[in-house]
Amino acid sequence: MAACSVEELLAKAEREEAEKLKSITVHKELDVEFDIGNLLACDKNRIESRDFRGQKKEDFLRSLARDNTQLLVNEIWKQPTERVEEAIVVKLPDSLTPLPREKPPPKPRPPTKWEEFAKLKGIQKKKKTNLVWDETAKEWRRRWGYKRAKDDTKEWLIEVPETADPNEDQFAKRVKAKKERVAKNEFNRLKNIARAQKIKVPGVGLTPTAQQSKDDLSKAVSVAKTSTASVGRFQDRLPKEKPPKNTGKKRKFEPLIGNFSNEKQKQLDMLKLMDSKKPKLDITKAVNKQMREEDREEAAAKYKKGAGKKGRKGNMPGKGKGKGGKGKGGKSGGGKFGGGKPVGGKFGGGKKRGKAGKH
Repeated sequence: MAACSVEELLAKAEREEAEKLKSITVHKELDVEFDIGNLLACDKNRIESRDFRGQKKEDFLRSLARDNTQLLVNEIWKQPTERVEEAIVVKLPDSLTPLPREKPPPKPRPPTKWEEFAKLKGIQKKKKTNLVWDETAKEWRRRWGYKRAKDDTKEWLIEVPETADPNEDQFAKRVKAKKERVAKNEFNRLKNIARAQKIKVPGVGLTPTAQQSKDDLSKAVSVAKTSTASVGRFQDRLPKEKPPKNTGKKRKFEPLIGNFSNEKQKQLDMLKLMDSKKPKLDITKAVNKQMREEDREEAAAKYKKGAGKKGRKGNMPGKGKGKGGKGKGGKSGGGKFGGGKPVGGKFGGGKKRGKAGKH
């Protein structure tokens, strides 16, 4: 019995080992259809109900999924490969099965200014090694980051240049220059993002432009003055300097601790107004509104009347075939408009004919 049990255990261990180390070659009655672009495999082989019922459902499904996945992986590695950053990747072909999308496919990222310049000049990106030799430490160190080679921040002594101020702190100057570089890089990064999104770069009038207007310069001056600790309260002004425009008003808040009578009165007035049945009417505002509407209607009526007179033709005396031009009125009156009977009122002399040339 002991020998049988040992043999059974060995046979079970062999089966488990064989289960773990299955062959990569899988045989199917019908070939599995692949869509490598979508990493899709369609198995049209018939599933025998006896095998499905005889084995455990989970074991049968796990075995079937393993075989189909192995066939998909075999088909993937038949595609062309390349090495990218110490890793082997496969170039997938175009997908054959159209799949619906909730949103349209993302557009390719537009190139930055440096990428456009590099493409124009033919500059190619070269891969740099991460480690460089540090002469000071006599060892290989990282090119960037923590414990990098040629780390000038660890220097305890800095030589003062001949053109620099001898009393100037060179360590503080170096820290300030680094902060400015970091800020400039961050600003360029945000500009690239705004340019990719096709939106305007947010600014306060200090961004460099080709031609700055008067408003931009005044805004820049106001920003520079209010960038102090006192928000420009103690900044001196020029004799004829005008206050900045569109700066906004400072909000005022009631004190949190103190006399609450004003707040109580405001709340009571608001409740009284809400509880009143008749709405509060501002007579001055209502009268002004009515007067503006009347003036607008009167101006519209005058405009329509003037437009109607302007469109008529042939009403002027002395033109066309009217009586005032070559008729009776032409004998008596001198000048452009005759003084005959047909032309009376405004231009003619009526029944009483005047002297020639005087009207």
